[in-house]
Amino acid sequence: MNNNTRTTVFITLNGVQSLDLSGPMEVFAVANQHRPHGMPAYHLIVASPQGGSITTNAGLEIHGVCALRDLPTEIDTIIVTGGSEAAMREAAAENILLPWLQARSKNTRRIASVCTGALVLAAAGLLNGRRATTHWNSCALLQKLFPEVKLDADAIFTADGPIYTSAGVTAGIDLCLSLLEADGGPALSLAVARELVLYMRRAGGQSQYSHTLQTQISSQTQASPRLQQLLSDILAQPTGDLRTPALAARVCMSERTFSRIFQQETGSTPARFVEAARLEFAKNLLVTTTWPLARIADRSGYNSLDTLHRSFMKHLGITPGFFRERFGGLG
Repeated sequence: MNNNTRTTVFITLNGVQSLDLSGPMEVFAVANQHRPHGMPAYHLIVASPQGGSITTNAGLEIHGVCALRDLPTEIDTIIVTGGSEAAMREAAAENILLPWLQARSKNTRRIASVCTGALVLAAAGLLNGRRATTHWNSCALLQKLFPEVKLDADAIFTADGPIYTSAGVTAGIDLCLSLLEADGGPALSLAVARELVLYMRRAGGQSQYSHTLQTQISSQTQASPRLQQLLSDILAQPTGDLRTPALAARVCMSERTFSRIFQQETGSTPARFVEAARLEFAKNLLVTTTWPLARIADRSGYNSLDTLHRSFMKHLGITPGFFRERFGGLG
């Protein structure tokens, strides 16, 4: 590596999710076409513990993979790509990659993971005490195996010191666009996003998935009948008094018992569920109606337009008006 290049290494294993590798690589490859004068180019290397070739989970074969032992001494960025949980468990148990990551972490500017690659970083001890995320379907496993990790199960990507993690599959693109912005500024990042025909760059704090969809799945498979009805009612009409005492009374439970059972059966607190239901309801109204924002706030259960605005900024990182502009179909 020299002053004119930034060596970026993508660690891959058999069973890698194809997009976990190709998506982030394209971000940096396209950046080389748009980087401002004087900015170092990205030198991209695909590596694995033994080198040679790997096979993706889709059956694609990638040849010419560099072995860890043959990598340059100076590396700017390391990105561990994800794949099946079985592949990541195997990687977390093998005796080459983890010591290599631990040693390289001391003099590498930043280390990141895409999707279940977070399991490998956690196994190497690089996520201990740090905020991190992974694919929503693997969050429970990450927390179970590595309780020292400060899991943020809802984030698109996280940054904690020199360690970065991202959620599933396409979230790796969002993370790498953020890394690109840190290197070359927002104009470069937006130029790359436009070149890749991305509809919208997602902020790290944006939700991985629809809370409504996840709760519908959970309620159909886990919740008791009376709680299922309550959940459906809240999702259909998230207005009125939906504080925990009022909800507990509607299902004839004590507040304490209700809160405990609600958490057990939905994986969410009542307050968080109500907040998410109101946000989803508002998002739907923004893209399916031309109502004024104040009316949408009222119909979604928010007590003011300011509260609606703050909820969008907190969970999505954008204003309701910007959300409508990007996703509304009735403009």
